[in-house]
Amino acid sequence: MAVLLIVHHTPSPACQELLDEVRRGASDPEITGVEVRTRAALAATASDLLAADAVVLGTPANIGTMSGALKHFFDQVFYVCGEDTRGLPFGLYVHGNQGVEGAVRDVGRITDAMGWTQAAQTVEVMGAPDRAAREACWELGAVLAAGISP
Repeated sequence: MAVLLIVHHTPSPACQELLDEVRRGASDPEITGVEVRTRAALAATASDLLAADAVVLGTPANIGTMSGALKHFFDQVFYVCGEDTRGLPFGLYVHGNQGVEGAVRDVGRITDAMGWTQAAQTVEVMGAPDRAAREACWELGAVLAAGISP
């Protein structure tokens, strides 16, 4: 069975809402043969990443960049998994109240250095998630899961 790993930092109700939609999309009953595993960024390990066929990353934009928790995840896996995860399909959602550009840029620098392949458009959400934001996160989960479905 293929594994979709969702690594997230979810410190707010808005981030929780987006995470829930990503999981719902990834778990759509029409997508078969995919196990969805969700790990908090501070608990996700190199073993989790090495077992994944694709990954969705979720973070708030904090002080102009990704959360420290997601950065911690990258710090833990960068050298351990770098060569073994080249080409890994990934997606990203970012929530912010004052701008998400820095977070998107910084995650992109790391995923580029790891050789990962962006498999879906980044979902950028400002303020309270509206219907379009929730639908975009649902689609993000579904696209990543369908992309690894046998």
